[in-house]
Amino acid sequence: MSTRPNILWFSIEDISPRMGCYGDATARTPNLDRLAAEGCRYTRAFSTCGVCAPSRCAIITGMYATSIGAHHMRTTHANRFTPEMPTPYECVPPAYVKCFPEYLRAAGYYCTNNDKTDYQFSPPFSAWDECGKEAHWRHRAPGQPFFAVFNPTITHESGMWEKPGASPLKTDPAKVTIPPYLPDTPKAREAVARHYDNLEEADRRLGEVLKQLEEDGLAEHTIVFIWSDHGEGLPRAKRWPYDQGIRIPLIVRWPGGLKAGSVSDELVSLIDLGPTVLSLCGVTAPRHMQGQPFLGPEKKAREYVFAHRDRHDEAYDMVRAARDGRYKYLRHFYPELPYLLWIPYRNRHPVTQELWRLNREGKLNEAQQTLFKPRAPEELYDTEADPFEMRNLAADPAHRATLERMRGALDGWRKQVGDLGEVPETEMKLRFWPNGVQPRASAPMMIPITEANVGQEPLQQTFAYPAPLLLLLHTPTQGASVVYALDEEKQWRMYREPLRIGRTTTVRAKACRIGYKESNETRLTVRVE
Repeated sequence: MSTRPNILWFSIEDISPRMGCYGDATARTPNLDRLAAEGCRYTRAFSTCGVCAPSRCAIITGMYATSIGAHHMRTTHANRFTPEMPTPYECVPPAYVKCFPEYLRAAGYYCTNNDKTDYQFSPPFSAWDECGKEAHWRHRAPGQPFFAVFNPTITHESGMWEKPGASPLKTDPAKVTIPPYLPDTPKAREAVARHYDNLEEADRRLGEVLKQLEEDGLAEHTIVFIWSDHGEGLPRAKRWPYDQGIRIPLIVRWPGGLKAGSVSDELVSLIDLGPTVLSLCGVTAPRHMQGQPFLGPEKKAREYVFAHRDRHDEAYDMVRAARDGRYKYLRHFYPELPYLLWIPYRNRHPVTQELWRLNREGKLNEAQQTLFKPRAPEELYDTEADPFEMRNLAADPAHRATLERMRGALDGWRKQVGDLGEVPETEMKLRFWPNGVQPRASAPMMIPITEANVGQEPLQQTFAYPAPLLLLLHTPTQGASVVYALDEEKQWRMYREPLRIGRTTTVRAKACRIGYKESNETRLTVRVE
């Protein structure tokens, strides 16, 4: 067995810390609770965005979505209601930005994703050894270390919607808690009760994966991470940088590395996941990555976490947020907009429908009218005294120093990461896809390195060469990765150094880069004598 640790990620969609181990008596989460008892539970973990695709982009690249042009939700989908919008397109980050599993693959790890991606770009072929519903660490070579990701989608916000023929509720709607700014009605309670039922199912699936880990004798040599891509799918939570939208559960079980049953109050951002995994696996993270390890020998403490809100489906917006261990600061760049913009997908939510119905009937109380009040240009909250962020302290002279400090932190972060929020989306698309056409990576060339030809000319046809032959693979596409396979191998490998060919071999290769179409395949047979 490898001495390097295995890594297992289990990402649960659209959940806040409604779990037994976080003190929620209504939740039925025995596997999550057991994992917390065996590892460390983080109380101040946050996503970079309150919606999935920009958040997952930050996780997989280690770069803020606002920094690489992936901050608008749903760039890859055409919109039937607003065809004049610049979609579809994929973000094209700077050439040096990769999906971080590539670095693990190059270091010998077997990397699998089962099976959701949703990165604001199609995952390049080089990102994973396996990406699909059957992806599993069990397909790796004997003794090979692995990084495996499982993404059950059952807790997605759409799971709260009423569906014909749905199973009867197991959770008692009378026992669920509703945030004070949302209507407390039977329909709302039933939606949240469905969420608890779905979370129980996600917990059951986690138990299955952990059992497989134990069956394979890998539990003691695998670091397990449990997290959510953002907060729960309720109004003023999902799609928003309030704590209900970005505060997420995070549990890490690391046998021998973290004390069982421990609790950490340190700040963690989901953008830190990639750099943390690289550090734990002994792989040096590239300097361009904007996250930082929160575990391992390179661990670094955070003073702030940052989050953003931009276009969601049909509705443009721009909000930026900074949070320290106690205070949250939000800046609205369009304070003239209402909170509830027109987003047809979100409007299918039962709780959203209840908000609109009761507002029309004049039956919302003061707290429940929050989303119908005018926006303030700035918001400041004491999250310890006011966990639901209901009392804006931005105009309070007693908090002037805190307001200015948080303003400065947000401004510094935006400058540091190169926030593209002000760049029109139409302009960004033209940067990424000139003339509206997605670029394609150039197919790799194959260049022999021999005494007679020291890598001067690429192979155009099959030639005989003395053994052993070194074969260089090259693509002129800046930043593209090259993958290759020998003969009829099904497994594609990351290319990192010239191939040593000792027998007659058919070499297949292709190039890929984030936001680009992958290249055509180059296929050549090299006869070695």
